[in-house]
Amino acid sequence: MFDHAYGSYMKYAYPADELMPLSCRGRVRGLEPNRGDIDDSLGKFSLTLIDTLDTLVVLNKLDDFEDAVRKTVREVRLDNDVVVSVFETNIRVLGGLLGAHVMADHLRQRGERMQWYEDELLHMAKELGHRLLPAFNTTSGLPYPRVNLRYGVLNPLSRTGTESDTCTACAGTMILEFAALSRLSGEAVFEEHARKALDVLWEKRQRGSDLVGTVINIHNGDWVRRDSGVGAGIDSYYEYLMKAYILLGDNVYLERFNIHYSAIMKYISQPPLLLNVHMHNPTVSVRSWMDSLLAFFPGLQVLRGDLKPAIETHEMLYQVTKQHKFLPEAFTTEFRVHWGQHPLRPEFAESTYYLYKATGDPYYLRVGQSIVEKLNAYARVPCGFAAVQDVRTGTHEDRMDSFFLAEMFKYLYLLFSEKSQLPFDIDDYIFTTEAHLLPVSLSTTQPPCQGNNTVRTNITSSPISLEEDLFTYSCPSTQTLFPNNPSFAKTIRDSYKYLTGVGRAFHPLEIELPLHDSGMEPVEFLKSMGISLTPLNEAMAGETGSQKVLWFCLLITHLSTQTPEEEEVVPHIVQLISPPFLGRTVLTAGPAKFGMDLTKQDIVKASPYTACGPIDNAAEVKGHIALALRGDCMFAGKARRLQEAGAIGVIFIDHREGSNSEETPLFQMVGDGDSTTDISLPLVFLFSREGAVLTAALEEHHNVDVLLLPKERQLGHEDGELEEGAARGPTLEFVLEKGEVLVEEEEEEEELRGEQQSQQQYCTKASENESTEPCSAAVLSPLDSSQSPNSNSGPDTNP
Repeated sequence: MFDHAYGSYMKYAYPADELMPLSCRGRVRGLEPNRGDIDDSLGKFSLTLIDTLDTLVVLNKLDDFEDAVRKTVREVRLDNDVVVSVFETNIRVLGGLLGAHVMADHLRQRGERMQWYEDELLHMAKELGHRLLPAFNTTSGLPYPRVNLRYGVLNPLSRTGTESDTCTACAGTMILEFAALSRLSGEAVFEEHARKALDVLWEKRQRGSDLVGTVINIHNGDWVRRDSGVGAGIDSYYEYLMKAYILLGDNVYLERFNIHYSAIMKYISQPPLLLNVHMHNPTVSVRSWMDSLLAFFPGLQVLRGDLKPAIETHEMLYQVTKQHKFLPEAFTTEFRVHWGQHPLRPEFAESTYYLYKATGDPYYLRVGQSIVEKLNAYARVPCGFAAVQDVRTGTHEDRMDSFFLAEMFKYLYLLFSEKSQLPFDIDDYIFTTEAHLLPVSLSTTQPPCQGNNTVRTNITSSPISLEEDLFTYSCPSTQTLFPNNPSFAKTIRDSYKYLTGVGRAFHPLEIELPLHDSGMEPVEFLKSMGISLTPLNEAMAGETGSQKVLWFCLLITHLSTQTPEEEEVVPHIVQLISPPFLGRTVLTAGPAKFGMDLTKQDIVKASPYTACGPIDNAAEVKGHIALALRGDCMFAGKARRLQEAGAIGVIFIDHREGSNSEETPLFQMVGDGDSTTDISLPLVFLFSREGAVLTAALEEHHNVDVLLLPKERQLGHEDGELEEGAARGPTLEFVLEKGEVLVEEEEEEEELRGEQQSQQQYCTKASENESTEPCSAAVLSPLDSSQSPNSNSGPDTNP
């Protein structure tokens, strides 16, 4: 796979920055339609080549590496009149040059290769470092987001320098590359500027929550966007605090990371979810979706030694990839697609690698195998690998980012290889956020440059009291974590195994398997496992007589208990029974896997409508069925809050406009990973269009009684037909046009019969046989589950 991707770049794109795999040509900035911020990575410096250099060494392609280094030294220019992203150029190009220099120096010292190499890549890295330094010319010390490689920032020819904001990750993801450059070159200025930027971000954290925002003003340090998470805009800031301690040995970085980490686990981590919250009010979730960049976080948690939440979040991400083939660029808390793009991001593979190395669990090899298979099946094209424009349709985008070669293949190769197969000891290196390799020996062989003492401000003033644990100053040890307990990770994963599962009917697994007729032991053994064997006469082969007959058998697995993923969803209905509906309005609903049997009640809309915070109208909700909107938090959390408020049932309505039960498969609402035995409410789910009918009825009539029950128990119907002897009155037909619900009434020939019908209301007799009978329209008060209708209110006949 790497040969196909790298070979295509070198054949069709080099010396361009990126390969366009659908067009089979290089992407040169200015010659292709502008893609906005995405193009800030391109600097006319053969980006993909530089980003890939140390991957060639990891994959033992040492001849290719030597050739690529020669090309870089001879042909790549770094003084182009191009405005580039400081962040992207640092992690991809500066990091790529430094990682390649470290590898070249290692090979040279072994005496087998690269004897001609005289630190040319380090000199190029130093040149690039000086070209990035003008970005730090601000009053705060936070860098400008962009710089002109030739003219800097404030030069009249630079075409940049008017920006006032930058992202937290953009300012806080410089320390590894800049400190390594300082210690390898002896020039302290790089590490000093990167440290200063980190000091400012630490100073500007919200002191009450110890969280940081997403976007900050580079001149005055004010927060521009105050949402806080571990995904896009912040992600690698946290990563670099931890890894700066590993690379540089400075405890200040670790202390800061641990304080931030405690805040993350307190406010942002809601296993298996990682939510975005408001930094000043961290109990408030600010959005109902997650972005794919947070997939790196389980890997960082492995370095922290916090395996349980790492396993939980990774399993959630794996379930999302199984549902959508790839991790969408953003997905909702219910694991639906929010943004469908997938630019071949490597973060999920990165966390898979870390978890396998930490646990030794072969499960993560199978996860890696699924990544490989899906890339080959859905992203491979004749000229490389193409980004997926929308995971729902599988359409491609003419794009293959350099990080695909720099990170994806590196992590996948390391996942499946043994240490002995690598040309160096992987444990001697730390990965940058772009997966470039820097030696951890920098902390001892190259001490901090003079004047680089970190500002130790406000470490002790944090309100969080931190206790040191086994891994406070060291990476986790498999022997310590899992002594004789190889199933540790599995026991954690199992709670989240079917988190995103959409209910599907059970289908037998059919496999053709050759079995000899020499004895029955194998057949009996398979039968004892719950596998029945049926010979296929038409598939018999060979000659009868002394020759053994080869039977092809149909192998059908019968599981003793269906898994939650395979259980067939039993449709439920919401039946409006109060006037003027009288049972004729029936809405298809999906059930929940937790809660109790369903009952009749009137409806009250929850406040807040999402039920993701304290219920403001608990007095109104008490004793009634609550109406709540899907989104922002888990179904189980909503149910618990409404149950505590006194609701006796919940109808959830989909927040995705236009969804309906005819076009979208029903699914069962599942719990949040914890036990749901405490939830005793009846619960059903309505798609948006069906929900609109219900909410419109509620708004018009203010008090609507409903029945919530399995579809086959629909009142007045049996298998979808009117019961025998039932009077046939006016029916309600729902005509759906352009997302609106129109109600039309079919007039029957005898209006009198309809008027008579309207005087009756259906109610359920609370008896074992679940029979139904009519009752007078006067019997309209809501019933508790312990109550039953007056059985004497009408004749003992079908309505």
